[in-house]
Amino acid sequence: MVVRAPWERLEGKIQPRHLDRLAVVYVRQSTPQQVLDHAESTRLQYGLTQRAVDLGWAPSRVLVIDEDLGHSASGLVDRPGFQRLVSEVGLDHVGLVLGVEMSRLARSGREWHQLLELCALAGALLADPDGVYDPAGHNDRLLLGLKGTISEAELHLIKQRMWNGRIGKARRGELAVPLPVGYLRLADGQVVKDPDEQVQTVVRLVFDLFDELGLINGVLRFLVDHGIQMGIRTREGPEKGLLVWRRPSRIVIQNMLRHPAYAGIYVYGRSRTDPRRRVPGRPSTGRVRKPREDWLVYLPAVLPAYIGIEQYERNLARIEANRTRSLSMGALRDGPALLAGLIYCGRCGTRMTVHYQRGQGGKLWPKYECSRVKADYGGELCQQLAGACLDRYVTVLLLAAMAPAALEVSLAAAEQAQHRRQEVDRIWRQRLERADYAIDRARRQYQLAEPENRLVVRELERNWESTLTERQQLGEEYDRFAAARPRFLTAAEREQIRALAGDLPAVWRAPTTTDTDRKQLMRHLIENVRVSVVDDSERVTVQITWAGGHRTDGATVRPVGRLDQLSYFPQLAARARELAAAGQAAPVIATILNAEGFRPPKRREHFGAQGVRELLRELGCISRQEQTLRRNARPLGPDDWWPSDLAREIGMPRVTLFGWIKKGWVTAHQQDDRRRSWVIHADRTEVERLRRLHELPRGHGARQPWLYHQRMTIIQNKEGTQGDDDEPQV
Repeated sequence: MVVRAPWERLEGKIQPRHLDRLAVVYVRQSTPQQVLDHAESTRLQYGLTQRAVDLGWAPSRVLVIDEDLGHSASGLVDRPGFQRLVSEVGLDHVGLVLGVEMSRLARSGREWHQLLELCALAGALLADPDGVYDPAGHNDRLLLGLKGTISEAELHLIKQRMWNGRIGKARRGELAVPLPVGYLRLADGQVVKDPDEQVQTVVRLVFDLFDELGLINGVLRFLVDHGIQMGIRTREGPEKGLLVWRRPSRIVIQNMLRHPAYAGIYVYGRSRTDPRRRVPGRPSTGRVRKPREDWLVYLPAVLPAYIGIEQYERNLARIEANRTRSLSMGALRDGPALLAGLIYCGRCGTRMTVHYQRGQGGKLWPKYECSRVKADYGGELCQQLAGACLDRYVTVLLLAAMAPAALEVSLAAAEQAQHRRQEVDRIWRQRLERADYAIDRARRQYQLAEPENRLVVRELERNWESTLTERQQLGEEYDRFAAARPRFLTAAEREQIRALAGDLPAVWRAPTTTDTDRKQLMRHLIENVRVSVVDDSERVTVQITWAGGHRTDGATVRPVGRLDQLSYFPQLAARARELAAAGQAAPVIATILNAEGFRPPKRREHFGAQGVRELLRELGCISRQEQTLRRNARPLGPDDWWPSDLAREIGMPRVTLFGWIKKGWVTAHQQDDRRRSWVIHADRTEVERLRRLHELPRGHGARQPWLYHQRMTIIQNKEGTQGDDDEPQV
């Protein structure tokens, strides 16, 4: 009995209209390498092409499409994905689609049924080794749907088996995962430290530097400044496994510090793939780090370790603390605020932030603020104080605490500097040794070549000369480096370190000591500093928690903006009135107040004559000079005020009132006396408005600009009702 093939048992499914269209042969190859290694798919491709010819299609009308490689034999299609390929060819021009398994034409049930619908609408047939199917027919469509469902379930089972095998191998520590810098996998699968001695030295140096500096950027700067490169094994390509030397980068150092392999820990499943973050054409994108408790495999003491687990955990904690968040200290940054990241509000317990104000000469003045409620909820500022006074107070206590250990610190610093110089010098010598080996290798290659073969000899000679030139340049760089940074500390440098140990304040104030160095020392010795401003005065209570848990309670003073903020203002006011009533002049009053220990606000150390005059004006004590000027001036109107009198009535500083005059917030004019004295026009309603304006919080105008425009409108309306003689001259 003759066995007939399925397509030979057809009963009218293939019509002449199908033969007039194209026959598409679908194959699936993932990579060009798969085409070379798996020739069976290529043979199936030719077999399917021949079957299309046997079904009646002319060879010129048979088109071969490869889904994943994104190309076709005829060159008509250059985009991946079967549905997109067919849509570009046009289903209206396709009569038959052939494949090994028709359910492999789509990767999910949704795509498969969408393909069936498209083929049914276009009148195209589907064929595999089991037969030819018409998607427009009910029976064939039912069979194709069942094939797609079974294929999707089969694909899930295959993936599940592969995943179980992979995770089982990983739990035994046998799954080959990508290795970080400083490791090498042997042919038998064993993981060892990189046999290159220079690679190991650089890896150890990175961890030692981070343990010392605590900053990824600090480690990177040190490596760049000392000309140190990273040895990396190429992972793919024709040079796979070769050692290449590249300049250090932040991402490489960060990955080294985070990778648990350096602590001897074998891990698997540290990340997952988020399809929403994947970038088309980049298969390695979309990875999201998982928390440590969600890692699939965690096997300590499996890999050769560079550091201990304790140091690995400490590095992770340091990196986390360097993040700029409210719950962490943040990384050390430029700026004179020494307590950044350490200072907490003694009132609400939140971490205080740092702001800088630029003073004369461009100098930055730090200011500590507790602004969490203000920033998050639009509330009021909890408290703020100038940073310089608090930094000075904590610095004095810090230097006093370090004084007994000064000699020990100096010896440790000398030993650390000596060790670091030797490590760097060792890396340079290893680079020179590698360059000498390259010269010797190029020389031997040149000598082994046949002299008659000039084409080869000339190239080998150029390589030899190139290695000699590189060795000479590297030697010159090393000589310059060694001259600037000797391998061993000189006697003068050691003596200087010992001398500085006896004078820590001088070291602290030295120009070579940066603000970053000072802040780093602060963080080593101090856990946190809690401050509380007493009411709104200049007094500040300070509680310092040292490393180890010991606490020191104290108090300092801060500069304030107004006299009435001083805690001793009642005593100061009473004494100033007493001296003024006794007929003392302003310079004499200033001398007496300074001698009795009274101090003005705004970072001033002593009262001056002008400051006393301002104080007397605030207190309502009119000087004899001003009394004379008022007697000689024209009489004031019923609603006219001298600035001093109006400021005292409202309860605000006189200088602030003059600022309002310049901004045009009040109606004022100048007298024709020699001092061009100001006179302000304000009835009772205006006085109440100014009082409410003064009670608004600082910065209220910037946050609510509409209120500022409202004030200006009121002022302009008032000015419009006055004559030209009353127009303020601002």
